[in-house]
Amino acid sequence: MAKKTVDDIQVKGKRVLVRCDFNVPMKDGKITNDKRIVAALPTIKKLIADGGKVILCSHLGKPKNGPEEKFSLAPVAVRLSELLGQNVVFANDDNVVGENAKAAVAAMKDGDVVLLQNTRFRAEETKNGEAFSKDLATLADAYVDDAFGSCHRAHCSTAGVTAYTSPNVAGYLIGKELSIMGKALENADRPFVAVLGGAKIEDKLNVINNLLEKVDTLIIGGGMAFTFLKAKGYEVGKSLLDESKIDYCKDMMAKAAEKGVKLLLPIDTVCAAGFPDPIDGPVDVCVVDSDKIPADVEGLDIGPKTRELFAEAVKTAKTVVWNGPMGVFENPTLAQGTLAVAQAMADSDAVTIIGGGDSAAAVEQMGLGAKMTHISTGGGASLEFLEGKTLPGVACLDEK
Repeated sequence: MAKKTVDDIQVKGKRVLVRCDFNVPMKDGKITNDKRIVAALPTIKKLIADGGKVILCSHLGKPKNGPEEKFSLAPVAVRLSELLGQNVVFANDDNVVGENAKAAVAAMKDGDVVLLQNTRFRAEETKNGEAFSKDLATLADAYVDDAFGSCHRAHCSTAGVTAYTSPNVAGYLIGKELSIMGKALENADRPFVAVLGGAKIEDKLNVINNLLEKVDTLIIGGGMAFTFLKAKGYEVGKSLLDESKIDYCKDMMAKAAEKGVKLLLPIDTVCAAGFPDPIDGPVDVCVVDSDKIPADVEGLDIGPKTRELFAEAVKTAKTVVWNGPMGVFENPTLAQGTLAVAQAMADSDAVTIIGGGDSAAAVEQMGLGAKMTHISTGGGASLEFLEGKTLPGVACLDEK
């Protein structure tokens, strides 16, 4: 079902609590990358323009025992004020909804913006404690969730609060995630190709299983491919291998055959004597066929023939979803596989969706982000979405 968004509600004169993702990287109290703050601007500006009283909240980092100065959202308030061209009042309460917050909200005029302190300064935030959910709700006449990266977690500020607020709607970021990723999974333009990579097969078990129900072609690269190669009876040398998942891989290959899904695995592999140390340091490599990996080497990227094979499959697609790099993309010598997939997607006319996390980082690093239809803002959340799971921070929003 489609969820209501900020376009479906009237906010003039109302206090609107907006859950944003301001979990930005910080160094020595300075924001080193403000991309997440910039991404939140369209929703915030819309609510300001409509005359809402905009109360923003977010977590930052993982404070262990309550408030920690280094996790304060104060620098975010400063940056937001600059980006919006208007003052953002920072309500600095250790208990998040304290005297400062209450006074700041009481003094608001239509179009004003207040930022609350880090929601994780309250220990019960991550436990979805009722008292904190109720406290947050006392500040709000309406609730907007725009933090896709946190909506796979049932926390006070992402789910609990909605039991005491109404209406509860999606911001533009979550709205876009739901419409683009939702369409891909439920009603994709075909051929539909999914590319999965990354190190651990463990993380992608349910994703593989769910995508085999939906796609025409499933491409598997990265460290997780070696367990599949082993399941085919090949030697994988010192490559990453999850012995406990060999039978699972056999089952998935059988399922693909039964569903008529093309399952593509690497046909050649870039190997080295060991993992590069440092990760981006020089490394001597050799290229071997994937069924002939020598016992004393480790596979660290897909080879040139595989790059071509995978790129061809991507080029024929109308919809492509990609989650997880093809190799150790942090190393220039071992980034070629990941770059080949990113380039094929960038050159394609298909709907191209990057499922967060390392793939998003790789695409940005390679300067190809602007060529993609959609780059998901949530790593864990987009994985659970691809698994077909219900996300608590989405389930609690009002249906259209």
